[in-house]
Amino acid sequence: MKERGLVIRDLPADERPRERLAQYGPESLSTAELLAIVLRVGARGESAIHLAERLLSEFRGLAGLARARVPQLSALQGMGLAKASQVKASFELGKRLAASADGARPVVRGAADAAALVMEELRHREQECLAAVFLDTRNQVICTRILMIGTLTGSPAHPREVFREALAQGCASLIVCHNHPSGDPTPSKDDVALTARLVQAGELMGVPVLDHIIVGGGRYVSLREAGSM
Repeated sequence: MKERGLVIRDLPADERPRERLAQYGPESLSTAELLAIVLRVGARGESAIHLAERLLSEFRGLAGLARARVPQLSALQGMGLAKASQVKASFELGKRLAASADGARPVVRGAADAAALVMEELRHREQECLAAVFLDTRNQVICTRILMIGTLTGSPAHPREVFREALAQGCASLIVCHNHPSGDPTPSKDDVALTARLVQAGELMGVPVLDHIIVGGGRYVSLREAGSM
């Protein structure tokens, strides 16, 4: 007979995360207990809570778990595609809620506003990603899109990829953003050169590039504020 994974209902009633959440609220639960509710079922001979604790240990906390990709998660003992997808979906819902601003369209008044829009999306990525914040005539955000994902050492950026999406969104202006997986957001010579190409292309297209934000290690650098554009 195949041994099944231990489920939350196998625990004593006063130790079940779902029941405790319903009675005391989600803030009363530990991170591992919240993750166990997402997982629902543990591994062979292991409860969902123990599996959650193992995941958090393996990836060194929530930030590492958020960075992990589905193949990495599903390859771990006791996980598989279904559980890995549940974990990634929960993180994505959290990001979308944080970005929704109660349904209002945020206004970008400066570099800090733009950086806040892309920080959580870009800061944990292990590859360089080029993104853009597309704005209307009032500097309200139309949308934010990741346009290119590069290798571990770079992102092959080209203005046409940026402005193809800009035209599709019908934006009045845009802010380009990308991450430095090293954690150091200091602009490189290539970053400055790319910015110059994008600004020139924006002038030709009639869609000005207002700034280039580089994210790294929870910090950002604005090339406009730094005087590099």
